[in-house]
Amino acid sequence: MPIVSQFYGIIVRIYFKDSEKHYLEHIHVQYNEHDAVYSIKECALLEGELPPKQHKLLVAWMEIHKEELIALWNVAQNDGEIFKIDPLR
Repeated sequence: MPIVSQFYGIIVRIYFKDSEKHYLEHIHVQYNEHDAVYSIKECALLEGELPPKQHKLLVAWMEIHKEELIALWNVAQNDGEIFKIDPLR
């Protein structure tokens, strides 16, 4: 599960061929002991939780990079080469 971005202690990952459980384009997020899964298109929490501040930062980052995230999802599901996405600054 490659790390695609990291900012303010938030780690964003995308898995290869990971469409069976959630059936949506999604990312996996970790912040300290918190784990969560977010849908890419809706920027919505699917599973788990993040603290409110980190949730807001992540959603803002997702909105900025939505097109890149969708492209990355498609690459990951087709065993392509994963690329990094700029962190929130």
